Amino acid sequence: MMDWLWYTSYFLVLIGLSGYGFHRLMILTLYLKHSRNQPEPLRKFDELPLVTVQLPCFNEMHVMERLLDSVSAMDYPKDKLQIQVLDDSTDETTAICKAEVAKLIDRGFDAMHVHRTDRTGYKAGALENGTESAKGEYLFILDADFVPNADVLKKTIHYFTDEKIGMIQTRWEHINRTFNALTRVQAMFLDGHLELEQTARNRSGRFFTFNGTAGIWRKSCIADAGGWEHDTLTEDMDLSYRAQLKGWKFIFLNNVTTPAELPVDMEGFKSQQHRWTKGSIQVCKKILLDIWKSKAPIFCKMEATAHLTSNFAYLLLFLLCFLIYPKQHSEIGWLAENGISEHLLNFPIFFFGSVSVAMFYIMSQKALRPGTWLKDILYLPLLLALGIGMSVNNAKAVMEALFNHETSFVRTPKHGINGSEKQEKAAFKKSRYKAIKSLTPFVELAFGIFFTVVVVDNVLNANYVAAVLLLPFPAGFFYTSISSLAQQLPSVFASRATEKVSKK
Repeated sequence: MMDWLWYTSYFLVLIGLSGYGFHRLMILTLYLKHSRNQPEPLRKFDELPLVTVQLPCFNEMHVMERLLDSVSAMDYPKDKLQIQVLDDSTDETTAICKAEVAKLIDRGFDAMHVHRTDRTGYKAGALENGTESAKGEYLFILDADFVPNADVLKKTIHYFTDEKIGMIQTRWEHINRTFNALTRVQAMFLDGHLELEQTARNRSGRFFTFNGTAGIWRKSCIADAGGWEHDTLTEDMDLSYRAQLKGWKFIFLNNVTTPAELPVDMEGFKSQQHRWTKGSIQVCKKILLDIWKSKAPIFCKMEATAHLTSNFAYLLLFLLCFLIYPKQHSEIGWLAENGISEHLLNFPIFFFGSVSVAMFYIMSQKALRPGTWLKDILYLPLLLALGIGMSVNNAKAVMEALFNHETSFVRTPKHGINGSEKQEKAAFKKSRYKAIKSLTPFVELAFGIFFTVVVVDNVLNANYVAAVLLLPFPAGFFYTSISSLAQQLPSVFASRATEKVSKK
């Protein structure tokens, strides 16, 4: 009876993971079918409209000067540009912002510094507050770690000649892609999402979402959709679905890029992923029923469901970690007698969990980096391992969202990294901004040890195929745990040393 219980649970988890793997292949198919259908503006504005550039920030002392320099260098008439620094900072960032805004005003820019001491709504609250005084009908939103290209507004603004267009999203590029192995893998993750997913969804007529930055909104679209709301951690996704349910159209321009800085440390990456994962499940709970009640085509509803529930895959992956080992030692009726249980149960996780992922990211690198994609995909094994290793962190986020556990909006530390390798590493070491520490790495370390035992056990029992398929599990958990602990332990030792010195 216990064997049947374990195998049934194992099978159900595999079916769920296989479903999300199949969805990834569907996205790839849609991309291949529609990627060449580049959108074109209906016409060009006779006179360029006024654009408000909104720069929400919180404790971003390392990157504000770079951000404002790049914004002021954009190729757009000064008299058609308003710059809002929406500052919720509690450190030196506020003084830096004031000084930089003063310089912009002296240079003839219409710039303003809006400082809040009450962080109600976090980023959504700052944007909501800034929109009240925004002069432009079009709002270009940039996070502090972005460095917009000079021609970004002129390449995008004319699409708004179509009165049905509510938002235009540009594709992110990565200024510190080669900083370390983690940034290389993150770049591949984001390339897959932005190039394949966003392009496929948008060009095939499905819902797609604003990525929180590097996009331009029509102000009347925001108002019509109900404005910025801050009951989820992903206000961008929430507003996007509400606007599209109101009938507004969005455009994704994969050929227009906006460079940005990637998190360079594991704890910063985990913090970002936790926020995105939890926020997407919160939006799922909030908006999915409205999507199914809407008049949208069934294929749009199905894709939105897969999109909004996709992070449940981390919860399934986490559950799989508890089901794998008992499965290895169970025998069940005719399946075991005919010697096909191992192949029948392992093939779906291998194909849909690994092969589909590999195909997905190979295609994105080949599309975006034709000259170096063969070199880039050498990081695929690490990408697969990292996806598994993040299951503890992201499953925790899913559970928090499901049980309405409230947490604050935790910013991702940015360090102003964009110089030479030597300068970059020096900038990171000097940075005072560090991610919040947690006990998650110790749980990941325990899983790493556990799966090492499982792999060794399979080798000793001559289950070599299973051992190979399971190798990404210990590799992923050791990578995420040791990378985090390497950050945490030096600071612990340093604080203890400081205490000893102070006592002396």
